[in-house]
Amino acid sequence: MITKELISPKSIVVVGGSDDTQKPGGSVLRNLINTGYKGKIYVVNPKSEFIQGIKCFKSAEELPQTDLAILAIPASMCPQTMTTLCTKKSCKAIIIFSAGFHEDGPEGALLEKEITTIANKAGATLIGPNCIGVLTPAYAGVFTQPIPALNSSGVDIISGSGATAVFIIEASMQLGLPFSSVYSVGNSAQTGVEDILEHLDLTYIHGKSSPVKLLYIESINKPDKLLKHSRSLIKKGASIAAIKSGYSEAGSRAASSHTGALANPDTAITALFKKAGIIRCYSRIELATVASVLMYPRPKGDKVAIITHAGGPAVMLTDVLSANGIKIPEFSGKKANDLLSKLYPGSSVSNPIDFLATGTSDQLSHIIDACEEEFETDSIAVIFGSPGLSPVYDVYDNLINRIKKAKKTIYPILPSVINVKDEIRIFHSKGGISFPDEVVFGSALAKVLNNKTNFYDSELPPVDKQLIRSVIESCGDGYLPPLMVQKLLDAAGINRAKEAIAGDLKEAVKMAKSIGFPLVMKVIGPVHKSDVGGVVLNVSDEETLIVEFNRMMKIEGTTSILLQPMLSGTQLFIGAKREDNFGHLIMCGLGGIFVEALHDVSVSLNPVSKAEAEEMIVSLKSFKIIEGTRGQEGVNQFLFSDAIRRVSALCNATPEIFEMDLNPLLGNSKNVVAVDARIRIVK
Repeated sequence: MITKELISPKSIVVVGGSDDTQKPGGSVLRNLINTGYKGKIYVVNPKSEFIQGIKCFKSAEELPQTDLAILAIPASMCPQTMTTLCTKKSCKAIIIFSAGFHEDGPEGALLEKEITTIANKAGATLIGPNCIGVLTPAYAGVFTQPIPALNSSGVDIISGSGATAVFIIEASMQLGLPFSSVYSVGNSAQTGVEDILEHLDLTYIHGKSSPVKLLYIESINKPDKLLKHSRSLIKKGASIAAIKSGYSEAGSRAASSHTGALANPDTAITALFKKAGIIRCYSRIELATVASVLMYPRPKGDKVAIITHAGGPAVMLTDVLSANGIKIPEFSGKKANDLLSKLYPGSSVSNPIDFLATGTSDQLSHIIDACEEEFETDSIAVIFGSPGLSPVYDVYDNLINRIKKAKKTIYPILPSVINVKDEIRIFHSKGGISFPDEVVFGSALAKVLNNKTNFYDSELPPVDKQLIRSVIESCGDGYLPPLMVQKLLDAAGINRAKEAIAGDLKEAVKMAKSIGFPLVMKVIGPVHKSDVGGVVLNVSDEETLIVEFNRMMKIEGTTSILLQPMLSGTQLFIGAKREDNFGHLIMCGLGGIFVEALHDVSVSLNPVSKAEAEEMIVSLKSFKIIEGTRGQEGVNQFLFSDAIRRVSALCNATPEIFEMDLNPLLGNSKNVVAVDARIRIVK
């Protein structure tokens, strides 16, 4: 719970305040004073009478009632100080700068648990410890610089790292990006990124609240809460972009299945962000640039006009947009010729529109008019710098005015950060947000335009829960025997090949006659059957059956042989993997050896809706093969999608499933049939 005292306190005490502004307690006090905090400021420091002109109290015991306390004292002193503040001084918000808690070892972890208990018992919000503080329109409760001007139309930042929050602010201020609030949660002893996001959701008013939320996340402890409030905010009209750090080690773990090799914690993060509608970024610069793009009105489509007075940047912007599926329509005909007649000889209007280094502010207006009124485009990128020969105040004044009145979104790319730094500063002071690098901008714009925020109903197909639970309750941990796998697939309504298990040759011959030739034979026991020669296709007669049965039973680890009819179709794959607190990841792609060879897999977080399953299939790079190409029969996409959702429903009913492979399924225009399946249970 975020208390009102954290957001807009009427009084603040700095415990450990100092005259030394190079110390956190001195710096935060200076920031509160210099930014004109309107409430009462108190200071606790037993060694001084006055600090920075404010009368000091010797201890927290002497204080009057106080809404918010900022602690810049040793970790060991925090519990007793908090107890006094919360029980005797009605304090309902605590910010702890101090380090020395769980990051320092077992003793620090106990201290962290103690301060959390104190805050929870008092109904107070605890931020930190080990953080830089909080910035809201009411107060600058941070010990860092710079302190940006705040207004409700700026962006909100929530960061698990204080230093990273500062660096994001610095990167953003260079673009002219405004801020509404900054929350540094540090160790998140009580209040984490997800909790602040919940508060921003519950208090969100479209048109009045900050329209863009930026997150820097080091660990996601409450994925359900993050998902719920991200989706809620986006439905209300906000946008969210986030960095999740610490993803590189995720893929290093060995796994015993195709699914396990492809699914990892970072895959889960990507799937969560996609389901939540969060735009994932990988650097501070990218995050600030995406945020700046989001601060402009979202274009109705993905057709971009590029206006430039320098050829190279326009070509590079065209390249990055095109590579990410964004359209750069060609302009030609009478309307293009009419525009060309208003420009200097040598200009080009085909798109990019190049009006040369000598282009004027008036010519820029003509070009923007044509893009808004005559040409088929949804947004306009304007690249305009300077070689330093003359000022460009008139161009940038014109540009900011056009941006404010534009019918289509105009993005200003102003690369001359040294030559015309004064002009850019004035452009920012008038509310403009600009981009210094066309390629970074282009990548960010593509991420925004390609981000789909359609939230679908996740109603799943029905399954036989009674049968599923009876199977799970009768088994232990590990890979299920084929008979149990068959029961689970049948309970979920997943179409599978007719099959039989033979433990001796006589039984194999009898079952082969029942199923009919041609057959597929597979060993039971080894995990990766094809790697050990444990799969034989097109067994067309009894003599071959006998030879192969005798050979396969000698393969190490083999306990019996699975017999199936020889089916035809495109090999497909569906998998599931339980990942920490995220639940199950559901995957699909081409099957057989192509699963890991191509790494062409779509992933979604369970549960998977009908629309999500269809999108998973269409987004595969191998979709053309599934669709049917060069005369080859395609796969029935409805049945493939249905099978994906039935795996999702099975996992929903069976949280004990740790890994699951349907590989391959054979798909054609009439059927999608699972011919091999493995399910690993971890209770």
